[in-house]
Amino acid sequence: MTAPTTDVFFDFLCPYAWRGIELAAVLRGQGHAFRLRHFSLVQGNHEENGGKEGVVWWLTDQPLGEGSPYQRNSLAAFLAAHAAAQQGEELHWAFTLALFRAVHEHKKTLDEAAIAEAAQIAGLNLEAFAAARADEAGLRASLRADLAEAAEIGVFGTPTFVLPDGSAAYYRFENLTRDPETALVWWNLYGEVLRSSAGIATIKRAKNRPAQKA
Repeated sequence: MTAPTTDVFFDFLCPYAWRGIELAAVLRGQGHAFRLRHFSLVQGNHEENGGKEGVVWWLTDQPLGEGSPYQRNSLAAFLAAHAAAQQGEELHWAFTLALFRAVHEHKKTLDEAAIAEAAQIAGLNLEAFAAARADEAGLRASLRADLAEAAEIGVFGTPTFVLPDGSAAYYRFENLTRDPETALVWWNLYGEVLRSSAGIATIKRAKNRPAQKA
C-alpha cells in the first residue's frame, strides 16, 4: 500500500527549509512519503506583490543573470532542481540535499559552482543534467506550476508542509536532526499542533527566553 504523500515547499535560500528537508529525508527512510515542491521567498517578499490579491511579480518571468544576487541564484537553483528531477525522485532528493548542505552546512555560495558540485555528489548523469538544463522554457513552466500552486495554497514561508488531507502550515526548525527517533517525535509534534482544536497559529519565543532543555 502506497503511503499518502506530503508536499514540502522550500527555497534553497532558507536555512529553516534546509532543516525541514533533512527531517523529511530521514522520515522517508521510515516509510513516509514526501514530494519536493518549490516556493520563492524572493517572489513572496517582492515589493510588487505586497498587499496584492494575486501574484504580480513572478520569479519565472525574470531573465537568468539579472536582478539581486538572491533572485539570480535562487532562480538558477530552482531550474537546476527541476532538471535533476528528470532523472527520478531519488536523484532529485540527492541533488536537493547536496545543494542545501553545500550552502547551509558548508557555507558555500549558492551559485553555479555549488550547483555543479551538488550534481556530482548526487550522482547525476551530468550529460543528461546539462541537456535538461538547456530546456529553460520547459523548466520555467515546471517551476511556474509549483509557484502557482504555492500561491493558491497561501504559502508564505519555508518549509511549508501540505499534508495529504490538504491542511498546511509553515514549520520553522531552529535545530537540525538526522536521528530517526528524534525526527519522528518532531514530525508527530507538528501534526498534533496542526490538528489541535486549539487552533494554534503562531508560537514565537521571547528573544530573551530561549527554550529550556528537558
